[in-house]
Amino acid sequence: CDLISCEKAREKAKPELARLVLGIDTKAATTGSPTLAAVLKDYLAARGSNLAPRTVLAYGDLTKLHLDGWLTKPINLITAEMVEIKHRAIADDVAEAGRSSGHTTANAVMRVLRLLWNHALEKQPSLGPNPVRLRKRWFNVERRTGMVQSEQLPAFYQAITQLPNPVHRDYLLLLLFTGLRRREAASLTWQDVDFVKREIHIPALVTKAGRKLDLPMTDIIHGMLVARRALGDATFVFPSNSRSGHLEEPNFALTIIAAATGIKISVHDLRRTFITTAESCDISLMSLMALVNHSTGKSVTGGYVMMSAERLREPAQKVADRLKQLCGIEAETSGNVQRLR
Repeated sequence: CDLISCEKAREKAKPELARLVLGIDTKAATTGSPTLAAVLKDYLAARGSNLAPRTVLAYGDLTKLHLDGWLTKPINLITAEMVEIKHRAIADDVAEAGRSSGHTTANAVMRVLRLLWNHALEKQPSLGPNPVRLRKRWFNVERRTGMVQSEQLPAFYQAITQLPNPVHRDYLLLLLFTGLRRREAASLTWQDVDFVKREIHIPALVTKAGRKLDLPMTDIIHGMLVARRALGDATFVFPSNSRSGHLEEPNFALTIIAAATGIKISVHDLRRTFITTAESCDISLMSLMALVNHSTGKSVTGGYVMMSAERLREPAQKVADRLKQLCGIEAETSGNVQRLR
């Protein structure tokens, strides 16, 4: 401070601050190691086309939210001790916000960091061992088991039908009777719905597995979609004023249902409800896995079995019939019209 004035120091600092904003660190230049931000950018450029859009967003969000202070660091300055401390700190921060224990988030952030380090290591072997060496320090996250129990389904179904927003109502019905994942159903467009073949086509781009999913329409889903189509020419089956143009989160609807019935669930719990019900319907394991787009594994037999939408029509209807029975849905037939109540 006795060699340079404060004003001159600020002037000299401006270029360095500009580099930091751009993800460029002077230390990185001297060490020859890229910054974490640069590695993330390079990884997404190299592998992004093979990743689902939501995966790309998740990697960016996790690093920006929880590793923001590290983005401008040369990655070789990130040590195993720093990783351990940050892992615990992320969990504590999330827990303090009251959202959860933070264990799942902390583990996810460190898995992304490990992935990015390994990517950088491929190009720069001199980086040395990956600092994400948590071993037994990973948080033990128990598999979630939430679902709508069989005895709860009548009340739960009635609460869905009484929702004030028909978009939320029909969206939750689709999840319950197909087992689709949240985004697969929410982003469904009318181009994905084939009323002639009575099929729903989920593009590979929006599925978690990266495989397209062709589902037959069961009677209850066909009736719901026909009614929705008659409402207009929107692009999305479940339109919304959101930035994406389609429904994003039905949390408000689930809150209403919880208040009316005491049944508190997440959107993904409906997928678990569908799978559990399907397993009780005496359909083949291959059919069940195909209905929910789970991998059939690397077995030779599994690789030869092609499950078309038509092949899945009978097992899908079996599951729908069982769910209608559990929900207490009575069908009244008059001519060619079936009304569900």
